Amino acid sequence: MTRKELPEPSGKVALVTGASRGIGYGIAEALVARGDRVCITGRGEDALKEAVERLGADRVIHVAGKAHDEAHQALAVERTMEAFGRVDHLINNAGTNPVFGPMAELDLNVARKVYETNVISALGFAQRTWRAWQKDHGGTIVNIASVAGVAASPFVGAYGMSKAAMINLTLQLAHEFAPIVRVNAIAPAVVKTKFAQALYEGREEEVVSAYPLGRLGTPADIGGAAAFLTSDESAWVTGQTLVVDGGIFLNAGVG
Repeated sequence: MTRKELPEPSGKVALVTGASRGIGYGIAEALVARGDRVCITGRGEDALKEAVERLGADRVIHVAGKAHDEAHQALAVERTMEAFGRVDHLINNAGTNPVFGPMAELDLNVARKVYETNVISALGFAQRTWRAWQKDHGGTIVNIASVAGVAASPFVGAYGMSKAAMINLTLQLAHEFAPIVRVNAIAPAVVKTKFAQALYEGREEEVVSAYPLGRLGTPADIGGAAAFLTSDESAWVTGQTLVVDGGIFLNAGVG
């Protein structure tokens, strides 16, 4: 979609964390494409500026910072409100996975970092979005989890543990924020991003062979799911985890 083809502004505003590239960027792109205005966050100022230029500086702003930093969380929500006057949709995508190996050898300080970034930061953004706009006006929250949070995944146990907690956080917030705010999660399988490269690089054909749909995911696949869960078409959906996995769970009982 070119800039000239963008629809008129929808009147809705989204805050997407971890969105300078990968899944977060794909989500921001999908929301901009339907007319939303968007604030994107991430650690790198330059990468965020480049993302804004691609998405459209007339509809997108950015706030750089670390997701687990409470001051950054507060600033991101504040800037969104200042720029657009509302924040209808929160997409908690920011995450980290700095370790690959068995749980028996996991550095507990690393585990704490993963949990802080992947789970506590999502709660912090949800609290601030709720207070700033959603408790009085409604909206949606979408938490990006993972199939690793639904089933055991070898060597990414710390990440999976945090994503299982993200799914439970989704259930809790959906219960507490109803009926005015809907809260759902998306659990992707392997998506072709820099973040997930270690899971398929150099052996993509082998990895793809496990997927009934014959390919790995793309950021656009997750963007489409997020667009649905933040739309009126999903108005009777809350507390759910949408697995977007190319059918890989269909093979769970095979062999």
